[in-house]
Amino acid sequence: MKILYATSEAVPFIKSGGLADVSGALPKELVKLKADIRVILPLYDDIPKEFKEKMVSVGSASVPLGWRNQYAGLFSLTLGGVMFYFVDNEYYFKRKGIYGFFDDGERFAFFSKAVLELMPLMNYFPDVLHCNDWQTALAPVMLNAFYRLIDGYKTMKTVLSIHNIEFQGRMDAYCIGNVFGIPDEFASVCEYKKDANMLKGGIEASNLVVTVSPTYAGEILDPFYACGLEDILNARKFKLSGIVNGIDTDVYNPASDTSLFQNYTAKTASAKKKLNKKELQELLNLPVQDKPLLAIVSRLTPQKGVDLILKVIHEIMSADVQFVVLGTGDWKYENELKELALRYPTKLATVIGFSGALASKIYGAADLFLVPSKFEPCGLTQLISMRYGGIPVVRETGGLKDTVIPFNPTDKTGNGFTFKTYDAYDMLDAINRALATYANKAEWDAVQNNALATDSSWAKSAKEYIKLYKSL
Repeated sequence: MKILYATSEAVPFIKSGGLADVSGALPKELVKLKADIRVILPLYDDIPKEFKEKMVSVGSASVPLGWRNQYAGLFSLTLGGVMFYFVDNEYYFKRKGIYGFFDDGERFAFFSKAVLELMPLMNYFPDVLHCNDWQTALAPVMLNAFYRLIDGYKTMKTVLSIHNIEFQGRMDAYCIGNVFGIPDEFASVCEYKKDANMLKGGIEASNLVVTVSPTYAGEILDPFYACGLEDILNARKFKLSGIVNGIDTDVYNPASDTSLFQNYTAKTASAKKKLNKKELQELLNLPVQDKPLLAIVSRLTPQKGVDLILKVIHEIMSADVQFVVLGTGDWKYENELKELALRYPTKLATVIGFSGALASKIYGAADLFLVPSKFEPCGLTQLISMRYGGIPVVRETGGLKDTVIPFNPTDKTGNGFTFKTYDAYDMLDAINRALATYANKAEWDAVQNNALATDSSWAKSAKEYIKLYKSL
């Protein structure tokens, strides 16, 4: 089976969020299952030089986009057993950053068209074209509009993954013809509520739509979660399913993570996490004390439930705990958390920004991870924290509900603590339950062992994707 995985970002080349982690890890796991999968993404200026120097030129083509004809160079690089292709166009991609430009619609319409136009140059016509989010959602539309009658494209199937429905590629309806180059007879596919909507076009045109967790697949049929797309999703729910994300367990491995103060395995986690906690406390100028360490490693945005934490932060600080925050986001959250760190210098450490090395140190040290999201398509923090022996406290939404099983002190089952409603005091109740468990060594050892035993690898999910592709 041949699969071409079209994405706007992939680790280790370029990353802005969870899409990059999926695009780097899932294809690697599919290769282990003997799938012939290749990945294609833009050749951004920010891709490290060390990778660019290893890329091989495949050739170039002219990509028609409406009234334009744009150059598209194609480069390749094999990494981890996966062939990666990179689409070169300096006008669109030689910029600092990935997104946030005035012409993002045109940039990714070009990329979607280039994915299809460059297939003869690759000498690779996939059985399944797997697209991701709004940035590549126009590829199934363009496949139907321009390529369906050409040999190699006739039987090609399409899958669209929705990683976060909040981002849809919405623009003025004028863009459908003039910017995207979609012919009039296909224009209605990309139009929604009098706007151009790239994600809606992909939902309409693709054979299957998959989200990054089963619960999220159900949630986005509800207006609260659908961000305006509930009508089209309910009309097309026959093609909708969800497969929970995994994590790259080679990258997120406490036994080999070079950023940790002390490496450890599941057998040595209890003792070694305490040593990591001591070192982190010293690094962040917190008193070295053997007490529960709570943590957040997150974007500081309303989606992530930061407002819930701030509403009850004084109640949290009144407990015998320490709290570490690492993230960046809305300035009002950043400022308030920095001010709170000054108010509670012995209990709260706030680091505004992001460092992968510091994040690992926090995962290696923290006892509890807060993930009180308003919505969460899948989430990685809870998966990584359990891999490192940290216990997640999460709201039951999306992938958080699918991956965190509430701890039952009676039969010692479950790998975390949960709450249902988006309410600060419900979250506080879950935190208090977790702290009570921490105080009971037998119960804490049980929930920590359950978390460490949780299989968050891509192995199971990759098999589900193979089934999905075969169903086409």
